[in-house]
Amino acid sequence: MVFNPCKILCLPLLGLLIILSLSTAQAQQAVHIADSIHQHIFTYHEIEVFTDVKDSYTFDQVKSKAADTLFKPSTISTPQTLKLNTTYWFRIKIKHNNQTKNQYILEFFDQTIDHITAYMPLPNGSYQVKEFGDNYHFSKRELQHKNFELHVNNKSNLEQTYYFKVKSSQISDAIIVLRSVDWFIAYALDEYFFFGIFYGMILVFSFYNLIMYIAVKQRQYLYYVLYNLSVGFYEMSTDGIAYQYLWPNSPGWNQIAYAFALYATSIFALLFTRDLLFVKAKAPQLNKLIILLIAIRSIFFVYCLLFDRALFNYKFIEFVPLALAFFTGIYIYKKGYLPARFFVLGYSFLFAGFILKFLIMLGFGWLNFGAISYYSLSFCFIVEMVFLSVAIGDKVRILKKKRDHVHRQMIRQMAENARLKDTLNQELENKVQERTREVFHKSIIIEARNSELQEANSKLQQQAEEISRMNILLEQDNQELQTNVEKVTRDRVMSADLDFEEFSKIYPDKESCNLFLADLKWHNGYTCKKCKNTLYYPGHIHLSRRCTKCGYEESVTTYTIFHNTRIPINKAFYMVYLIYASKGKISSHKLSEILNIRQSTCWTYSAKIKLVMDERKTLLKKTNKNGWSEVVLD
Repeated sequence: MVFNPCKILCLPLLGLLIILSLSTAQAQQAVHIADSIHQHIFTYHEIEVFTDVKDSYTFDQVKSKAADTLFKPSTISTPQTLKLNTTYWFRIKIKHNNQTKNQYILEFFDQTIDHITAYMPLPNGSYQVKEFGDNYHFSKRELQHKNFELHVNNKSNLEQTYYFKVKSSQISDAIIVLRSVDWFIAYALDEYFFFGIFYGMILVFSFYNLIMYIAVKQRQYLYYVLYNLSVGFYEMSTDGIAYQYLWPNSPGWNQIAYAFALYATSIFALLFTRDLLFVKAKAPQLNKLIILLIAIRSIFFVYCLLFDRALFNYKFIEFVPLALAFFTGIYIYKKGYLPARFFVLGYSFLFAGFILKFLIMLGFGWLNFGAISYYSLSFCFIVEMVFLSVAIGDKVRILKKKRDHVHRQMIRQMAENARLKDTLNQELENKVQERTREVFHKSIIIEARNSELQEANSKLQQQAEEISRMNILLEQDNQELQTNVEKVTRDRVMSADLDFEEFSKIYPDKESCNLFLADLKWHNGYTCKKCKNTLYYPGHIHLSRRCTKCGYEESVTTYTIFHNTRIPINKAFYMVYLIYASKGKISSHKLSEILNIRQSTCWTYSAKIKLVMDERKTLLKKTNKNGWSEVVLD
């Protein structure tokens, strides 16, 4: 083997070259400023990251050589602040070029970062400190733009390091872009133009559906309007447009405005899904689940608002209502409801955009490729909005198609009904004519019979008149006969012998006896026993008479033999009759047996009657039939 010293010398040189090449590959890459470069996004090794968990490092410590080992090159295109409210240090290197004609700025693309401290190098090697973020009033920004911009001092040819201290309560993207001012102006104009188109589409869709709601009063249009406005409100809150134009002096509200918009978006999306797809009728269990999820989401929102606003940062919970709406659309479509197909397509794009954002948040950095992924959800919202509008239109079209089909069926049915009506009318007309002929013939027969009945009625009427005259005559005879019977009966009472049963038929009760006494006392007129006045009015006692002059009241038994008697008056009547008829010869024992009254009472009362008869003996001899009535009156 021949010894070759050249080979021995080449081996160390080769190892040195490999080490230098590896160190060069690991060193942070600087971005060169040149007129040919209008825009450059810092990615991967161009941006280095250091997580200051305890927030204990000062800028002097961070920029020292000893801190070089703390910074690590980004392994993804766009680094993120995944740990909330934790301090992150980022640094980039720029190779300046004072020969360029353009002026340059650095732009932070994520406008949701709460606090950024920028350490901008100057040509003399010192640093200028600038603070900005959405915790500051909008008016304090160097440029009145939705993003954060910083002017780059390009007056030297030095390669200098820029440091940024970032702290945010939300997961944010460290998208740092170097732009020339001319390029930035053109880009900003284009960006705001497309923002105008985006929000203009939201307003147009919302206004159109609001008009539809006013016209047809279907709640699906109102929910869709509120959903679109909530989406627009959320996008404006997250892309900085709302902070720039709506509440530039309210950083506190700007921190939580997106949470209100996100809550409204979820709620109105579920309500719109429930109404558009007729979930209550087609899937009752899913309808209950939607209502339950709305209630839980509302409770969570109120809890976050009142007790722990940091929970608003967990935006991934919106995956649950989104997934439920997406699943509901698929389920309803499988059940044969055609308008759900466009609903599913629209939510497929939104679901894909949400999944992309969710995966980026979980740390899949290779999916984060700058502005395209940053605005991916907004693009998906636009596509979803178009498909949902098509779904509403498709629902209206299907309903119109069904309505037209129903109208055609109604027209055919109406024609068939008209034909049947004409047939029935013709049949009815024939039957009416036939019936009319029958009625006409019967009317002739009835008319003839009516004539016969009229003649019979006239005869009956004549007979009725004759019978009426006979009835009148009979009534007169009956009345006269009744009068005669009463007269005969009274005469019989006055003269003949009657038992108590027959007597009771004539004077059955106290009323009949009192009537007899009243007629007997006052048949020749009333005269007051006190003042001889002949005028009276009815007294308080039945059949009594009260003098209109002195007020003396006289009962029917006063001044008669029956006054103050304790014997029933009809029995007292019969006792007077028996004593008078027997001329006082009937004994008290017989009276007690006949009247069923104690013998002593009969003896006392009969003695009173006999005394009166003895006193009026002469008068009683002159009377004929009504002699016993003379005993009655005092």
